[in-house]
Parts: sequence; C-alpha cells; structure tokens
Amino acid sequence: MRLISRLPGWVILAILAVIWGTSFILIKYGLKVFSPQQVGALRISIAAIAFSPVFWARRKRIDWKKWRYLLVVGLFGSFIPALLFALAQTKINSTMAGILNPLTPLFTLVLGILLFKRPFEGRKAAGVSIGLFGAVLLITTGSQLGAGGDALYGLLVVLATMCYATSGNTVGAYLNTMNVLTISAVSYGLVGGPALILLPSTDFLNAMQTHTGAWEALGYVSVLSLAGTFFASLLFFDLIQRTDAVFGSSIAYLIPIVAVMWGIADGEQIGWWHLAGMGLILSGVYLTRSRTRKPKRAEGTDVDE
Repeated sequence: MRLISRLPGWVILAILAVIWGTSFILIKYGLKVFSPQQVGALRISIAAIAFSPVFWARRKRIDWKKWRYLLVVGLFGSFIPALLFALAQTKINSTMAGILNPLTPLFTLVLGILLFKRPFEGRKAAGVSIGLFGAVLLITTGSQLGAGGDALYGLLVVLATMCYATSGNTVGAYLNTMNVLTISAVSYGLVGGPALILLPSTDFLNAMQTHTGAWEALGYVSVLSLAGTFFASLLFFDLIQRTDAVFGSSIAYLIPIVAVMWGIADGEQIGWWHLAGMGLILSGVYLTRSRTRKPKRAEGTDVDE
C-alpha cells in the first residue's frame, strides 16, 4: 500500500483505465459459459475470498459504527453493478458497455451536490460536461463499432453508473480517513456472503461439469475479479481519498478508450468522430482534477503501518 500511495494520481488513473477497460471483454468471455447471475456472483465471491485475510487481520481495528457506509460501498460499488453489467452484456456488446461508463462522473457530481452537500464548482462542472460530450460522440457513432443493442439493457449500465457514483461519494464523504484496505476488505466481506449463497443456487456446478469451456471461462472471470475487482478497488479507493469522488470517477472517461481499442483488436472500425470524442474525454479528465488539498488523517485512525 505504501508503494501505491507514492504513485501520482494520473498514474493510478491510467492503470485503472487499462484494468477496467479490459473488464468488459472478460465479462463477455465469461458469459459464453455462465449466466449473468453466475458471472456477477463469481466476481464478488472471488474478490471476497481474496480480501478475507485482510478482513481477519484488521477485524479488531474496524470502526463498526460506519458499517452502514461500508455496506453501501459493497452493494453499490461492487455487488449490484457486477450483476447489472453481466446482465446488460447479454444484449449489448462489451464496447457499448464501456462507452456508457462516462455517465459515472456526471452522476457523481449531481449526487454529490444533491445528497452529499458538496459545493458547486464551475471547473469540475465544465470538465464533466466536456467529457460527457465526448462520450456522447462515441455513443452516437457506436453503431459503426457494432456496439448497438437493446437500449433497455443499456439502461442497466446507466443504473450501474449511478451505483458507482453513490459508492464513490460515500467513500469520499464518510470513509475519507479509513484505510483503503479496510474499506475494501469490509465492504466485500459484507457482500461476499450473499454472493456465495447466490452462486450455488444456480446451475454453476453443472456448468463446470458439462461445459467444455467452463474452466477457461472461470479463468477469465477470475482475472476479472482479482485484477478488475480486488486490485483495482484498492487503487480506486486510494485515488478518491487523495483527490475526491469526482476526479476519482473520471476514470470512467478513460475506460471507453481502452474498450474501443479492444474493439479494434477484434476487427471493429473506428472513425475520426471516435478520436474527437476521446480527445474531449481526456480534456474533461484534466478539468475535473481537484486543486484543493485533502484533509490530513485524524490521529488514531486506521492507517497503513
């Protein structure tokens, strides 16, 4: 964790973009064998198991007075979106799922103002607006990438971005002084149980025994969980604490770029409108970066040792 804390915010942003931009392809491959419920439950279960040693080691230092906020982070930052994205990608492809992610900063800003009493800042509003406009360019030309699909299932991704915005604001507003490992371990610990219960209630075991590509699909979901959920969550929570929820959620502006690159690798075409959209997205990321100092951790809080 000390190494992560020394990395500049923009470096963490780039790493997260690569990890999460690749996650949609991994979900797509997982869905070739497993149902959306199985992919979502597997993703959360594997991450919860990975975090369990951290949870056990820090169990006595957890501030359980904040359990409601930790549960919100677990549900809205991981469990619900994992299910929504998997279900959405049964009808829309991975590129479109990635393209819709830039809605997260917009909802983060709006919810931050309406529910978390965050001040309105013109610089951030401008950044979100410019970045969102770039995303719109990508969305409106999405059919050229074969990224079309059922619009109703696209709304599931929109709902998932609202969940991410709720989680991001919660971390920034109520868990700002809590150690990122503790946030991750407890939030996944709280939702890992339901995920583990959900998984055997499906035909997961039957799929593993009868489908020839089951182990390969499980490998894709495992990478998705350990890299895209376990490791990336540590980076993301640290990023929010060192900047703020709006800048942290601006990672969603970079995700479509990686997703589109995967589309190109799969033989999909890209036009200059897509490049223009990417340029606007990067401009939006720059403008949403906070220039205010983060408050110092209070004495006695759960910090890295």
